[in-house]
Amino acid sequence: MELSRRAAFVTAGGLAAVTAATGPAHAPGPGRSSVTIVGHRGAAGYRPEHTVSSYSLAARFGVDAVDVDLCSTRDGHLVARHEPEIGGTTDVAAHPEFASRRTTKVIDSTPTEGWFTVDFTLAELKTLRAVERIPAVRPHNALYDRREEILTLDEVLDTLDGLTRELGRRVGVLPEVKHSTFHASIGLPVEPGLVETLRRRGLESDPHVIIQSFETANLTALETQLGCPLLQLVDAAGVAPADLVAIGDRRTFDDLVTPAGLREIAGYATWIGPTKERVVSPAGAPTPLLADARAVGLKTMPYTFRNENEFLPVALRRGEQPGQPPQAAPRSTYGDALAEYARYRALGVEGLFSDNGDTAVTAWTS
Repeated sequence: MELSRRAAFVTAGGLAAVTAATGPAHAPGPGRSSVTIVGHRGAAGYRPEHTVSSYSLAARFGVDAVDVDLCSTRDGHLVARHEPEIGGTTDVAAHPEFASRRTTKVIDSTPTEGWFTVDFTLAELKTLRAVERIPAVRPHNALYDRREEILTLDEVLDTLDGLTRELGRRVGVLPEVKHSTFHASIGLPVEPGLVETLRRRGLESDPHVIIQSFETANLTALETQLGCPLLQLVDAAGVAPADLVAIGDRRTFDDLVTPAGLREIAGYATWIGPTKERVVSPAGAPTPLLADARAVGLKTMPYTFRNENEFLPVALRRGEQPGQPPQAAPRSTYGDALAEYARYRALGVEGLFSDNGDTAVTAWTS
């Protein structure tokens, strides 16, 4: 985003104090066409996700904002974790004192085995350390395993305050309410703590804060409580929002991205965040979604852009050819990620989520 270089002291009372000095929300960075680049869980392509180093690296790459997944602890604190299950993102398995906490929970109709934030107090979680979630794809990230602690939402916002001061430009945030129906069903809803934190820090109507969720009912409720922009995440074909499943509503995300569904979303949200394949098919052809969203006044922020072959269309992978076995190139091999970004830039997407913020910034400035 284009931001003033004037010094701006940001207090723990909120980043809203510098909004006037930093220009319009999510305006493009210097030399960039208009696009909001969000560091997905920070710079997850280079550091274990949701850590200070991940967020800091993303900001220094030049992203406009960072994505922060929020889960609840047993004592009601909000922590930055990709999922309530933390066996894959922390070293909890190496803590014998927590061996008995391993269990199975049903989250969004799916049985999941492991350790869960909702079974730990914040003090207990603070004894754990973050690890790389997909070490087979990102072995270089494992170098940084067990070096950083689990962060609360306030600690993430404090980190972003510091980065805003250091870099002389506003670093925004996209809090994601994870598994709203699940958390509410066990008496640990995420939304009240999120609302309280944003109000306490003066961010309740801040345009640099975009709240996101895969569910719908919580976003419609938040729209009446906060003035921040909202983003309706849209999962893959055939999947349904958990809150709709819970009440017997048979609609899926496919229904939500029809023209009628998009009109309904536009009644409470500013953005949609679809899987990138809903905007450009794996074969490289654009879909009608971007135009349909614009027709009802919605902006589109697809997810998730990553550099590795595993996450790219087959035609853009390097070191392997169609028809060859996956072992033809290491899973960590970078493909032609810039060519993929070029497709979405040509369509004029208004935003995107990227694990590799430096690559995304390059794609929009070169």
